[in-house]
Amino acid sequence: MAGESSFDVVSKVDRQEVDNALNQAAKEIAQRYDFKGVGASIAWSGESLVVMTANSPERVKAVLDVFETKLVRRGVSLKSLEVGEPKQSGKEYRLEAAIKQGLSSENAKKIAKLIRDEGPKGVKTQITGDELRVSGKSRDDLQAVIRLLKGADLDVALQFVNYR
Repeated sequence: MAGESSFDVVSKVDRQEVDNALNQAAKEIAQRYDFKGVGASIAWSGESLVVMTANSPERVKAVLDVFETKLVRRGVSLKSLEVGEPKQSGKEYRLEAAIKQGLSSENAKKIAKLIRDEGPKGVKTQITGDELRVSGKSRDDLQAVIRLLKGADLDVALQFVNYR
């Protein structure tokens, strides 16, 4: 085998899975007895923002709990969900949750530093946009880097793509 092997570290969310989880949560909220008459709802607001509403802060957090349960069942990491605090608007409470996509530059730098400090020698990292390319001569070294990143407690959901 000649040349270097590489893979990309990305933080992407499957929009279709999130959409399916949201639709399942909306169905459950419409049918559940404890949500009857409290004005509970969940819906998209734009491309990557989910808005939940109810008549009390506890109920809106219960709606969030249902949504998070559906996300976990569909294999979407909760690290990609950025939840705010319930805000009162009129008689109802609103809770907004943003779906985070891509690695921010500071997270990419943190991951690159972790690989440099704790990863195998001879592995190089390169930040390109919202991705981080990891390359090295040995595939075993790259697999060790993947194990290192899976074991690390980072505040982003990571996927490993383009493994060549």
